[in-house]
Amino acid sequence: MQKTQPVPSSVPYKIDLVRRIDLTTLQLFIAICEEGNLTRASQREAIAPSAVSKRMHDLEQALQVALFERHPNGMTLTPAGESLLHHARVTLLNIEKIAVDMAEHARGVRGHVRMLANLSSIVEFLPDDLPGFFRSHELVRLDLQERPSAEVVRGVEEGVADIGICSADVSTRGLERYSYRRDRLVIVVRSDHPLSRATEVSFADTLDYDHVGLFATSSIYLRSQYTAQQIGKSIRLRVHVPGFDAVCRMVQAGMGIGLIPNRAFAVLSHGMDLSAVELSDEWADRELVLVARDPAGLSATSQLMLNHLRHSGSSVH
Repeated sequence: MQKTQPVPSSVPYKIDLVRRIDLTTLQLFIAICEEGNLTRASQREAIAPSAVSKRMHDLEQALQVALFERHPNGMTLTPAGESLLHHARVTLLNIEKIAVDMAEHARGVRGHVRMLANLSSIVEFLPDDLPGFFRSHELVRLDLQERPSAEVVRGVEEGVADIGICSADVSTRGLERYSYRRDRLVIVVRSDHPLSRATEVSFADTLDYDHVGLFATSSIYLRSQYTAQQIGKSIRLRVHVPGFDAVCRMVQAGMGIGLIPNRAFAVLSHGMDLSAVELSDEWADRELVLVARDPAGLSATSQLMLNHLRHSGSSVH
């Protein structure tokens, strides 16, 4: 009777990968992916093409898969190569974060928090909520980056940040989420605009006017576009702008009307002769949420920040 061959353990394979894949090889792999050509990648990284070629050959041997399709004019990724590119970028990003964290500790900084947040939370709430945290934790450093809500979720999933703040409208998938703050969207108009005399207006009634829209991936713009489609109309979009301050400036310049949160309007509109008209639609009342992959797995400093922001949000409800 034929003997069944034992299934090889994956442990030696993993150990072999750790020994055979180094950071320089991953950096070279990324360079080839970005340049689409081994020679250009070798020039960019100041390493001989033959050495780069050998490293890629050894990398494919170690992984036991083909990473590139090689053509006369360059190289393209296989599906396995696409997967490795994602992991390689995350790995090198984490190495950079280690270097930053250690440099901060060398300067006496005790703890580092990485956060991604949408525009609304950065303009409306974090300026009020963060000072209290830093009064109690003076040596903590915060790396705060603004991203659209969907990108906040993706970034926290991929480990780019420890904590995220995004609109509750977006799918947070497997992340833990906690209620943070609420705001309400308003229509921003010039004082001489016909809508300035209204106390409240439906979004449908604004579609007869030119609009100044936020960037196309913002949750506010996506929600307004969806609503317009649902009622069989389209937004008369005059211009896309990157932030709430730009919306106010463009409205002031007569480019159209804008849709922004009420608290952002209160902060940014001083001296601009603009009015905020309440939006009657239910979706104008918005919730912002905190997200994290595994709160129990966060560093002590990040847990402190998460708990502080949760308490800050709950104290105003």
